[in-house]
Amino acid sequence: MSFGILAVGRYVPRYRLSASVVADALGWFQPALKAAREQSRSFAHWDEDALTMAVEAARDGLGTVDVSDVSRIVLASTTLPFADRSNVGVVREALDIVDSATVCESSGSMRAGSTALDDALSAQRAGKQLVIASDCVDTQPASADEVSHGHGAAAVVVGDGEPIATLTGRASLHQDFVDHYRAAGERFSYVLEARWTRDAGYRDQVLGTYRLALDEAGLKDVDHLAVAAPLALQRAIVKQVGGKNGGLGFAESVGYCGAAQALLMLVDALSQAKRGDTIALITIGQGVDVSVFELQADPAPIADLPVTNEDNYTRYLSMRRLLNKDEGIRAERDNRTAQSAAWRSHQAVTGFKGGRCSACNTLQFPASEVCVRCGATGTQSLHRLADMTGTVRSYTEDWLAYTPRPPLVFGNVGFTDGANVMMEFTDIEAGQLAVGDEVRMQFRIKDFDDRRGFRRYFWKPTPIGERADG
Repeated sequence: MSFGILAVGRYVPRYRLSASVVADALGWFQPALKAAREQSRSFAHWDEDALTMAVEAARDGLGTVDVSDVSRIVLASTTLPFADRSNVGVVREALDIVDSATVCESSGSMRAGSTALDDALSAQRAGKQLVIASDCVDTQPASADEVSHGHGAAAVVVGDGEPIATLTGRASLHQDFVDHYRAAGERFSYVLEARWTRDAGYRDQVLGTYRLALDEAGLKDVDHLAVAAPLALQRAIVKQVGGKNGGLGFAESVGYCGAAQALLMLVDALSQAKRGDTIALITIGQGVDVSVFELQADPAPIADLPVTNEDNYTRYLSMRRLLNKDEGIRAERDNRTAQSAAWRSHQAVTGFKGGRCSACNTLQFPASEVCVRCGATGTQSLHRLADMTGTVRSYTEDWLAYTPRPPLVFGNVGFTDGANVMMEFTDIEAGQLAVGDEVRMQFRIKDFDDRRGFRRYFWKPTPIGERADG
């Protein structure tokens, strides 16, 4: 038994926007976009945000870890949807982690993820710690960041056990070097000139901090380098340090995912490493974090990321709510949330728990006092449907009802032992779904209440398996 990283997971939205699509749309205005035509970036579906991505990354990372063992959850992000509501509390309940677990949030810097991980590894607290980094930073159309920044999340489980990796050295440097910033209440970052950022800001910071971390680890070099920085700076750091790979392939296909990038780069490096290898993780953001890890076991294989290429630039803008279009009178409805009802139903809605009858084993949603099959009273215990797969019993593609990405696809999903739930599907293309398809559940945004600045969450089914690029 030793202390270290026990498991890792990641989530990257399936949608990709290539730089060539952006260049075709805006190259007339910004010719420099044409130079990056081979790059692509991930972007979140209209019903995804930092919280939904955090849930999916954590579900991937927890794997065989018993959620009842998690005693602390840290959520790192610079795009948390609520300024005065526990964002990580939503994540905790969606993951069905005990409500006695300590929850906290880390923000304010692109190093929020690496800082949270370093803290978890340095403070060897009792129980298992779940560190999640998730960011959904939107970029202004025609900006340089539009083709290089992506959306994503990663999770790391830290604690006592049989770790896949242990921390052997670290160093950190903070300087109020403002290479970019996003003021409170603003959607887009203000970014300074990249060459000045590279040469004046990070050239000396990185190398010195990197060497300090290697000295603490007793190393002259490492087997794998993972660099969390905007792509142009990432390339410069890899060249300067003389490291191997540096995660460039991942970054060129997914983009720079803000505060989540450090953990995503670590997961990517672990997927290429083997027992005995060393990894240096370099994270940039008003300073530098460098962490050195040694693998104690061969990591479990990491599943490939599903990809759907988006070739319609205006649809991308619409999905990210960057296009102010007329959405029609069907979109003119009041989406006010009744907070009292939401609290009474929070285990059903956020935790997606139904009731299982102890008399006849029937599962139903929502749970009720009386069993729908045998009529027994007071026999139901809560049972989580979020981790179950379901089967499409019926579905409708509605091109008249409002949805940000038509058509609206909804239908009846059946679960083992009887539960049938009418649900809205997500990540669906027209004509894709069929009766009998197996589906899995994903935590997503159900509705935006723009009038009151609130958003509601629920679970949505999506088909299991791949589909052709849309």
